[in-house]
Amino acid sequence: MKIFHSPLHARHYPRNFLVSGARQPNPEVPERAEALLKAARADGHEAVEQRTDFGLTPAAAVHTPEYLSFLANIFTRWQRIEGASDEVIPNIHPNGRRGGYPASAVGQAGYHMADTSCPISEGTWPAALASAHVAVAAARETLDGAPAAYALCRPPGHHAFADMAGGFCYLNNSAIAAQALRADHDRIAILDVDLHHGNGTQGLFYGRNDVLTVSLHADPVRFYPFFWGYADERGEGPGLGYNLNLPLPRGAGDDEFILALERALQRIGAFAPGALVVALGLDGHEDDPLAGLALTTEGFWRIAAAIAGLGLPSVLVQEGGYLTGALGANLCAFLRGFETAQRR
Repeated sequence: MKIFHSPLHARHYPRNFLVSGARQPNPEVPERAEALLKAARADGHEAVEQRTDFGLTPAAAVHTPEYLSFLANIFTRWQRIEGASDEVIPNIHPNGRRGGYPASAVGQAGYHMADTSCPISEGTWPAALASAHVAVAAARETLDGAPAAYALCRPPGHHAFADMAGGFCYLNNSAIAAQALRADHDRIAILDVDLHHGNGTQGLFYGRNDVLTVSLHADPVRFYPFFWGYADERGEGPGLGYNLNLPLPRGAGDDEFILALERALQRIGAFAPGALVVALGLDGHEDDPLAGLALTTEGFWRIAAAIAGLGLPSVLVQEGGYLTGALGANLCAFLRGFETAQRR
């Protein structure tokens, strides 16, 4: 399987984020992408450095121009504020975000950033845009006939809404890949197997019936993103019935996950999509520092094999998964399981 990646991801290096009000080192660092790429190469996969500049068109297909302008310019504007922090971090959030649109950089940071875990530095915008282009390159690989391609996206994307960053995410790479696939397919399914609910992806397609969104994740009743990811969120308007959330209890292991995955795959099969996007989180592993589920390395092989059984052209988009000794092995297990099942 081809591994699409970009070295520009390293320009984004967030140092800290808030956890329960305390400042902690940010786990979404360049080293995680480097570990994944090294492991994939060692396992025999072809690494392709993505160099094509697709411009803003793919991102603008799912994000508002107001938001894209904010991401491109906010760091420069922030540095003009006397005494401003080194990174753009919001200190105010509007309730419901239904009022006017502020001209202030501080106000816009609050408007466009859901939480304090997605600081913006000088290199964030070029890294985020390059990450989106990696997703597009992988999507085009499947449009050209490949059965599957892996997009090593960093920063990740599934918490990013049309006009709001959050949870380490700025541009929604999985949604951008899905929209790119719509060029050749009437219906696309997005299956999110990250530890956390793909709330941004859900929000982007919540009113649409051409993209089915399915997410397996730790129950948000006591886990990020807290306000989204519940089983009764089914879509709205034309999208009613086109969103499926399968929250799992904290600490759930391989067997519980696979059982829920069977429901997810049944729903995807009934939707009959032309292609599949897998929002691939490896942070459900038992040793991951975010500690929400208890999946094993073998479990990732089983999950991948089950998904590949759908027989769909598939774009695997990297989401979460943080530095542990097992991170690279988890990716390789997933890719091997996927390819093994596809060859059957």
